[in-house]
Amino acid sequence: MAKYSFEFKKQIVTDYQNGKGGYCFLAEKYHIKNNEQVRKWIKAYQTFGDEGLMRSRKNESYSFEFKLHVVELYLTTEISYQELALSVGINNPPLIAKWVNDFRIAGPDVLRPKRKGRRRTVDKSKDITPDIPTTSNVNTEYIKQLEDELLKLKIENAYLKELRRLRLEGTPQNKKRESSTASEDPSN
Repeated sequence: MAKYSFEFKKQIVTDYQNGKGGYCFLAEKYHIKNNEQVRKWIKAYQTFGDEGLMRSRKNESYSFEFKLHVVELYLTTEISYQELALSVGINNPPLIAKWVNDFRIAGPDVLRPKRKGRRRTVDKSKDITPDIPTTSNVNTEYIKQLEDELLKLKIENAYLKELRRLRLEGTPQNKKRESSTASEDPSN
C-alpha cells in the first residue's frame, strides 16, 4: 500500500472543500486507485482536523474496559469499523477489526494488556517458603473470570439474536407466507 504525505492528503482535502471535485474526480486527478481512500481522508480530516491526516508515530495503549466497550459496540450495532473508529476517537479502523477478530477467537481475556519483556529469573534458595496465595485473592480472581465469561456470553447472545433476526427477515418461507395470506384474503 502506498504511503502518502500529509501535504498531499491536505491538498486533496482542500480541493474537496473548495468544491473542485468529488471523491471519484479527485482520486482520478491525483492518481489514487481507490476513491474510498479519498473519502476516508476527508472524513478523518472533518473529525480530527490535521491530526486525522498525519500518521501517528506513538503507540497508544487502550484500557481493557475501553477495548471491550468498542468491541461490544461493534457487535451490537450495524456500524462499520471506519464509522466506529471516528465516533470513539481512534484514527485506525483496522485496530478495531483486530480487537473484534481476537475477541471472537479467544474471548475477552485476549483484550487485556500483556506484560512486555522477558520473564525474570530469580534464584530460589531452599530455605524460602513459597508464597501461597490467600483464598480471598483466589476468590477475587475467580469472580473476575466468571464476570468476564458472563460478559462474553451476553455479547455472543446479542450477536446471535441479531443474526437470527436478520436471517429470518430474508428467508423465502416468510415471503411465501406473506404472499399466501394475501391470496387467501377474501377482500381481494
